[in-house]
Amino acid sequence: MAVTVETLEKLERRITLTLSADTIKNEVETRLKRLAKTVKADGFRPGKVPMSVVAQRYGYSVQYEVMNDKVGEAFSKAANEAQLRVAGAPRISEKDGAPEGELAFDATFEVYPEVKIGDLAATEIDRVSTEVTDAAIDKTLDILRKQRRTFAQRAASEGAVDDDRVTIDFEGKIDGVPFDGGKAEAFQFILGEGRMLEAFEKAVRGMKTGESKTFPLQFPEDYQGKEVAGKEADFLVTLTKIEAQHLPEVDEAFAQSLGIKDPTLEGLRADIRKNLEREVKNRLIARNKSSVMEALIKVADLDLPKALVQNETDRMIEGARADLKQRGIKDAEKAPIPAEIFQEQAERRVRLGLVVAELVRANQLQAKGEQIGAHIEEMALSYEKPEEVRRWYFGDRQRLAEVEALVVENNVTEFVLSKAKVSDKQLPFDELMV
Repeated sequence: MAVTVETLEKLERRITLTLSADTIKNEVETRLKRLAKTVKADGFRPGKVPMSVVAQRYGYSVQYEVMNDKVGEAFSKAANEAQLRVAGAPRISEKDGAPEGELAFDATFEVYPEVKIGDLAATEIDRVSTEVTDAAIDKTLDILRKQRRTFAQRAASEGAVDDDRVTIDFEGKIDGVPFDGGKAEAFQFILGEGRMLEAFEKAVRGMKTGESKTFPLQFPEDYQGKEVAGKEADFLVTLTKIEAQHLPEVDEAFAQSLGIKDPTLEGLRADIRKNLEREVKNRLIARNKSSVMEALIKVADLDLPKALVQNETDRMIEGARADLKQRGIKDAEKAPIPAEIFQEQAERRVRLGLVVAELVRANQLQAKGEQIGAHIEEMALSYEKPEEVRRWYFGDRQRLAEVEALVVENNVTEFVLSKAKVSDKQLPFDELMV
């Protein structure tokens, strides 16, 4: 018998399902008999509880389970016969007017949309690239040196300069009144690194050990402390210690301390270059992928299934609650998080997912086994013990699925770039690494 599918609006459809009342009744009786073999009740031996007692205690829940199962089976069969791609779970409601001996239900649901992708050849995309220069290697060396720097106390007669570590006591007041977070003792920071507001650093710069100073400070309008943002405070600062920075020399001993296999200056720079090139490659892939995905969203035309958007919104809310819980927020799992704040992002994710899936299907861009293996191998080689990394990925299906998804996204990116109008642009190293 052909399945009649009623179109309600856009992606919404409705199917009427009919079930035999006798089929439901017989299945309920079968399950209750099975349950009676193990159920326990006061005054009866296991397996000897009368069916009337079993039915009275469990009849409603078993009836509910059977109805759910049978309606679900009927819907799945009807959807398959009608060759429908159902998006999300159907809404089931009992329908009046069924013939005697039958039960009728309406199943209302959405189907996946037709995805129309515009002319990729007319799509303009910027593809960026970046070169790892000697200057980038020098900058990385400076960072490595600072990570291993030491400090030695300056003479009392010497003033504080940039790169010195200073220890201060301070207290700030607004209109003569102290404010929260405006006071500290034995507070340390390094001059010139931007941890403090520039006006604060300017006031401390040049001060000597034991010296005190009062100065005004204007908090920016967008300052993170909203209670003082845009206000002017007077600070009293006493400098109690100045320590000069000492950086290690870039030599073979320094290379050896970093665990470089070839502990020479040439080996050190070669190792830094290799690591930077790997990081640059990953960032370029992510950046160009983002440009491609943005272009796909603009060139695609489709309706969004409300059920999929709702599912994505629910996942994002649960993710937000999990994040709050990880931060130690009390009762985070009950936190009232408005769905509206995720609506736009959820719609974008669903839209992009459907477009990418259509491109993959239409152009055979699925991840191949050798691609997944090569991706894992590349990641593994960046670790000290590659074999452990390989086992970590190949030993878990979920992790493999995550790698597969990345490979598919890369395939889609390369496919779109091969079809689109691509403008190659050189991106400065520092801009990429921000």
